Order: sequence, then C-alpha cells, then structure tokens
Amino acid sequence: MAEMNTLLIDGQVTRGADAPKAFQNRGFLLGDGCFESMRHTVGRIPFLALHVQRLHAALKAHGMVVPDSLSEDALEQAIAQWQSSWGVKGDMRIRLTAFRSGQGAYAPASDDVSWVATAATLEGVGYALPAKGLDVDVYQDLVKHPSPLSKFKNLASTVYVQAARHAAQRGWGDALVLNAASQIIESSRSNLFVVSNGVLYTPSLEEGCVGGIMRAVLMRTAQQHGIKVYEASLTPQTLLQADELFLTNAVRGIEWVSSYKTKRFFHALAEKLAIWIQEDLDAEDSPAVIAT
Repeated sequence: MAEMNTLLIDGQVTRGADAPKAFQNRGFLLGDGCFESMRHTVGRIPFLALHVQRLHAALKAHGMVVPDSLSEDALEQAIAQWQSSWGVKGDMRIRLTAFRSGQGAYAPASDDVSWVATAATLEGVGYALPAKGLDVDVYQDLVKHPSPLSKFKNLASTVYVQAARHAAQRGWGDALVLNAASQIIESSRSNLFVVSNGVLYTPSLEEGCVGGIMRAVLMRTAQQHGIKVYEASLTPQTLLQADELFLTNAVRGIEWVSSYKTKRFFHALAEKLAIWIQEDLDAEDSPAVIAT
C-alpha cells in the first residue's frame, strides 16, 4: 500500500514533506506509548530512580525495547545538559513521552522506542502544601478499567481528559475517577488518599489507579513516621466519613481537598506529610558533615 505525497491539514492540501513529523508517529496515530511527568527543582529531579523504574516497566509492559538513552545515568546527564539551555530559573515540569517508533498499522513493524521531553515553568519551589484546598466531586460518565497497563501513565488518556474537562466546566479543582466496579480510584491527574482517625487509606493498584511516584514516596514517609497506611476500596460514603482527603503526584506534591459534596475537610496530616517529604529532600541536598 503506497502513501500519497500530500495530505489534508485543517482542510488544506499540504505536501507530506511540509507536514509535522509528529503526524506520522505511532504515539499520535495510535496512542502507542507512555509518559512520565517529573518536577525539576533545585537543579535535579527528585525520585528520578523511581521515575526511570516505572518508565522501564511501562515500556516493557507495552512490549517495547528500552533504549540506552533512557537509562538513569544517560537521562540524568541529558537533562543536566538540556537545563543549561532553558535560560530561566525556578522549578520546571518535565514531561517525557516515549512511543513505539517506525511504521505499521495496529501491528507494529518494530518495537524500538523514540522519545521526546518538554519543559514548562512551575510556581514555587519544591513540595510545599498549597494554601488553598480543592473542591472535588466524582466524574461518572466514563470509568477506568483495570488492566496490566492501568498502573502506568499511558498516552491513551480519554478518561482523564474527559474527567478534567468535566471538572473545569463545573468549577471543581479536580474530578474523581471511578473504576468499572464504581470504586473511587484516583483523580484526573493524581492518586487519592483518605485520612480517618489518623490512619491513611488509598486504593490498590489492582483497582485500576496509576502507580504514582509520590504515592509510593508518601506511603513510605508515613510509615517511617509511625502512621499506618492501608490499601482499601473507597466509596462516596468512605469519603464523606473521612477527616481529610488529599491528592498526590510527582509534579504538584500533595494537594489537600477542602470539600467533597457537602463535607468540609481539615489538612493537618497532609501538611505534616508535605513537610516531612520536603525535609527528606533538603537533607539529601545538604553537604555531608565531616567530623573533626
């Protein structure tokens, strides 16, 4: 089957040579890939090893070959070199998008990977808790189905796009996403935690939520400070009975929820966790003290 050397772009006949190359890649055409969202702060990406580990696992789950350029050392060096060209100071959001390269329809001609990273400025430095909480509610028009790929950040993101759009139309800070069993599993952009009587609860990966980097860091930090953490199914009734709700992701850190339906929430534990996580990062950046 031969391709024509022209195409239509927004109704205009365009030479193939003049069209953006992205129009021909499998990420654009089929959503055949995954991505990582990372925060670059104080000259580095916190939890880079966890990001690389999840990215490698996602590529392997998609049946793709992990390129040498996405090893932790190679990526860290490439981003450090890239940083010198930014021309701005402050924290940045880095999105690394990896997709199966080469041609083919549904059946790929190759399992090799191409990738691209973009950067955008962020407000603030590090993971301080926002002063203002979020109003949230449940998005019910589409549900997410658990699968071997559901714990990764996949290019096919229709449920999240529609949930975020729904939230914006109603003036919510974010929308909560359901799985096929009507369990609340996450939000359009973050993992979800519930605090009840000083104990943390969060949905399990088997229920379909993304295996978030900040989710893992927060669970580890809470346990280090003697706070019990359980994976549990969450329902609207669970949320209405909670003392706190908060959302987590590796770019925004912790975002506390101020209201869900008619319920209002505190954020005492969310604030403590944000402080502990930032303290751990600051300690990693501090020079070693040499005894004399």
